[in-house]
Amino acid sequence: MALPNDIVHENGSLNASLIVKKERLYQGMNGRFVERFYLSPKESYIFKPLTNNAQMGKETWIHEHVLSRFPAIYPKILAYSKHDNPVLSWMILEDLGPLSHEFTEETVLDVAKWMAWWHSLPLKSFADVPLTGLKPRIEAVAEEVCENKDALLGMLPRLGLTGKQALHVFKQLDSFLFSKLQVLSHGDLHLGNYAVVKGKLIILDWEHAHLNTPFWDLYHLLDMSHPIFPKKVTKGFREQVLELYLDAVGLELEGAAFIREYYLFSAVYSMWMILLIQKDLLADAGKWSKEQLKRQLQETVSSLRQCAEALANL
Repeated sequence: MALPNDIVHENGSLNASLIVKKERLYQGMNGRFVERFYLSPKESYIFKPLTNNAQMGKETWIHEHVLSRFPAIYPKILAYSKHDNPVLSWMILEDLGPLSHEFTEETVLDVAKWMAWWHSLPLKSFADVPLTGLKPRIEAVAEEVCENKDALLGMLPRLGLTGKQALHVFKQLDSFLFSKLQVLSHGDLHLGNYAVVKGKLIILDWEHAHLNTPFWDLYHLLDMSHPIFPKKVTKGFREQVLELYLDAVGLELEGAAFIREYYLFSAVYSMWMILLIQKDLLADAGKWSKEQLKRQLQETVSSLRQCAEALANL
């Protein structure tokens, strides 16, 4: 069934007179809500206003220029409005049904296989893909971590990481040059941005897609913590995912060196994340509760400990 032409008012809000019911799914960074709405008891869609003003126009661009070449592993845009005023920018996407964001090994391995596929795509096929994403690149993060070395060495033992483990990470970082290899990156591949629907994997929210190192998507999948999407990754499972990725990706990579670089990448980014989470805890003024932040901190420390240990054992 086609969407009514007047389903969205000129002010950027849904036309309530045409809607049987709606439900809020989540709130964006700018306070606007993504909602599921029904035109009949069995016909539903997803209304997604611009939820991050800095991302204006990026998601529709990615859908038109990148995802149009992908298999059906993402929800399709059915209608949208591009406007200089963020309030008037919106999309309506197909509703694939209730999403399961449960962290399971089967799902993560499936994501890793698809990630290896899109990382293998030739970049010349995607002109003008953004060069920057949601967070700073590893070089800037490593510089900030080194600037805060003394604070981290004082903080990390209190959080459960030995001084020896932390010092080993800094020692590795002193003489290491991160790979300049670039791939098409999803950019924000945390647990809330992929789901299983009726047994099929769906990758959501591609607005942060850009060119980055392969480790960026892998770090999100395995070790990037999130306040409302907790996960638990073991040493053995992390190794399994990295080996699967190396077997599946169509890039010329030296396995041992790639895995070592992943562990260092993950350890450095986790240190940076710990600094951010500690600031949020002290400020106690953000969108996440202290309980959520403390759980996120514990998860980040666990990832850091495992990756630091693996790095020391190589």
